[in-house]
Amino acid sequence: MKRTKLTITVISLALLLSILFNLTGCVTVQAANLMDGVTANKVNKLDDLEEQSASFTDFALRLFKATNEDGENVLISPLSVMCALSMTLNGAEGNTLAQMENVLGMQRDELNLYLYSYITSLPRGEKYKLIQANSIWFRDDDRFSVSPDFLQTNADYYGADIYKAPFDRQTLRDINNWVKLSTDGMIPKILDDIPDSAIMYLVNALAFEAEWKEVYKKTQVRDGKFTTEDGEVQSVKLMYAEENRYLEDENATGFIKYYSDRKYAFAAILPNEGVSVSEYLASIDGEALYSMLTNSQSTTVKTAIPKFEVKYDTEMSGILKEMGMSDAFNSILADFSGIGSSTRGNIYIGRVIHKTFIEVGEKGTRAGAATVVEMNDAAAEPSKPKEVILDRPFIYMLIDCENNVPFFIGTLMDAD
Repeated sequence: MKRTKLTITVISLALLLSILFNLTGCVTVQAANLMDGVTANKVNKLDDLEEQSASFTDFALRLFKATNEDGENVLISPLSVMCALSMTLNGAEGNTLAQMENVLGMQRDELNLYLYSYITSLPRGEKYKLIQANSIWFRDDDRFSVSPDFLQTNADYYGADIYKAPFDRQTLRDINNWVKLSTDGMIPKILDDIPDSAIMYLVNALAFEAEWKEVYKKTQVRDGKFTTEDGEVQSVKLMYAEENRYLEDENATGFIKYYSDRKYAFAAILPNEGVSVSEYLASIDGEALYSMLTNSQSTTVKTAIPKFEVKYDTEMSGILKEMGMSDAFNSILADFSGIGSSTRGNIYIGRVIHKTFIEVGEKGTRAGAATVVEMNDAAAEPSKPKEVILDRPFIYMLIDCENNVPFFIGTLMDAD
């Protein structure tokens, strides 16, 4: 009788532990990482990133403009998108390669070296971090043969984890779990399904968290009013402070607010009265934006930032086609022979899925992003873009203060 009670108790404890384990949302990846025990080749970093950083800022603004629509909000991480596309670029050849290089703003070798140098130089401290991770998942199927050189290059420059998986429901969970882990839970899921035509996923995940250099006190957070572009007056919580870096051009004013140790910053640009956000974006280019961020003025600025939280997701294939890399998405014209080969057909990009999150409050900012490039080997209809409309009439960026490049950029059109 005692043994029976003990058995029941043990079983009950095991069941309880199982339930608690599931409730905690503990995330694991079951697929084996093929890079375990494999050493990436040494890469010599660039010392001066100014020219490439200007090119990156130009790409960031062009991508943001292409994504932006009147009356609708976007929040993108151009760094995440560029990393995912650059890994893909290492398998492109011919006209596909030329188009992708033109859109990204740098040639392949320069792009690999710049991103390696930039990412490995990102500062981290107790009160701030910008971390990113890359992974490549390819289908464990006789129909697909992957190029070892392609995998090695992405391991060398991007530190990419490599997973060979059956592309079943467990693989779907593994990819989503990898993204959740790599974004500190800010992007809980990137994929809803894995189509039969998918043979590879190239994934970038990015997580940013930083405390303000000067945290807002309770007395600095007050009720305020915010007027949208259509005249609606909303009640908001505004965080007031004085900053010392001022931004200005003929159509807008703005400021830079630093995070701890001044390694990263929040930059806000407010179009002048009578100038809409879309009109302002149309008036500037990457060179002008880079110059504005690099040449901020030293003066006292009275500022107020609304507390806000934004989640955004979109599918970027149509956007990237319009920007000029149409061949990459064409099942006939795409040339990704450097990735490998499939007996089922030509390899091309099926989808580029991008998800972001940001939370700005009294203590600081949390932001996450994930980008996945889906490679297919059979014709498929592109997914319709997903949109989240959050109307707030100013442009904001998260920038690193060493290179003055925006690794997040967004518009907020509604403070409600």
